[in-house]
Amino acid sequence: MLNFILRKIFYGILVLWGVVSFVFLIFSIKPGDPARMMGGQHATAEVIASINKDLGLDLPLYKQYLFYFNDILPISLLENKNQESRIFADPSKYNIYASVKIGDDKVLVLKEPYLRRSYQSRKKVSEIIGEAFPGTFILAVVAMAFALIIGLFTGIFSALYKGSFFDNSTIFLSVLGMSGPSFFMAILISWLGGYVWYASTSLPALPFVMFVFGLIIYSYRRYKEKKKIWILSMISLGFKYFFIGLFIWSILALVQFLFPGLSLSIVDISFALPGTGLEMTGSLYEYDVFTGKYLSLQNLILPAITLGIRPLAVIVQLTRSSMIEVMDQDYIRTAKAKGLNKTEIVWKHAIKNTLNPIITAVSGWFASMLAGAVFVEYVFGWKGLGLELFDSLIKDDLPVVMGSVLFIAAIFVIMNIIVDILYGILDPRVRM
Repeated sequence: MLNFILRKIFYGILVLWGVVSFVFLIFSIKPGDPARMMGGQHATAEVIASINKDLGLDLPLYKQYLFYFNDILPISLLENKNQESRIFADPSKYNIYASVKIGDDKVLVLKEPYLRRSYQSRKKVSEIIGEAFPGTFILAVVAMAFALIIGLFTGIFSALYKGSFFDNSTIFLSVLGMSGPSFFMAILISWLGGYVWYASTSLPALPFVMFVFGLIIYSYRRYKEKKKIWILSMISLGFKYFFIGLFIWSILALVQFLFPGLSLSIVDISFALPGTGLEMTGSLYEYDVFTGKYLSLQNLILPAITLGIRPLAVIVQLTRSSMIEVMDQDYIRTAKAKGLNKTEIVWKHAIKNTLNPIITAVSGWFASMLAGAVFVEYVFGWKGLGLELFDSLIKDDLPVVMGSVLFIAAIFVIMNIIVDILYGILDPRVRM
């Protein structure tokens, strides 16, 4: 197992090295003059030259690459005497944890990776990422928890009741959820939850009356046949009648629209739902003129739902297909033959072997969320890594963009290593 883990870590390091090299090359050949941008349009040639020297842009490309690579490595070679050196152990740049002297003026140090400074604010890129990432992390955790909990249970019950109205509805809604672009869903949910439904909204009563009617019909049939009432089956039939009622109401509403003189009172019967009270935009922390900074958890609801819709749809589909496949295995049939009840078979025997594809999906989506859901954070004004990356691209702040991309790559590599280790634990054949 140790060799398996070390091999995965080694592959991860190679991937990060490739990402660092590629990102550095792409941003180094990008048009634009950072020195002119920092110095302003009226900066003299001496000022531009000084800025270029400070940024290391006066060096050949290969030397810039070596110095940048030395800066971002946790173990680096620095100088502790010559303050004019490009690799001087400047405490304002490097957070050094330990050092070993290897010459008269050379030291090998263990330090925090130095991602340079922002062109705009002159703050360390690591500090900017450190301030932005917690917002993204909290948003990603809540969104993934929402997707995972609902997705697992929905997918399992959809597989157990394959072919039912509940199953067909689940498949339809899953496809719909995967098809919706992030920016469109963010705008739609922000508008519906933060504007249309902010105070209160009215819903037609007919579909809900039909839903209750479906519940009553199912209960009456089971009671008459003296059979046990299954809650999921009852709800499934209720939703079937709900959509029938919604279809009837839509037809009647269309008829009334086309013929204004015709009055159909059943179309106008509705009931009011209390408003969400949620704002269209907002972040985890807000500021008040009198009270200052305060925690605003309600701002988390709409962006978390938006961010969780697509992984929810994927998890439902994967759970359903994996559960159907597992339930057809020989050991499941043996468990049924032994007289084990359905609940015990599902939760003690089938679930574990259903989780492998779900772990893959969850890890990939969670890494993407941690990388910064740019569109979602931008639409909702959520202060996180995605919004910071977007602003940096607009301002052409290359150190922040490069640092954010490397941070995102590190997240993906770490998540993949964790997933591979989990695979090795759940399925020993993976370690071979």
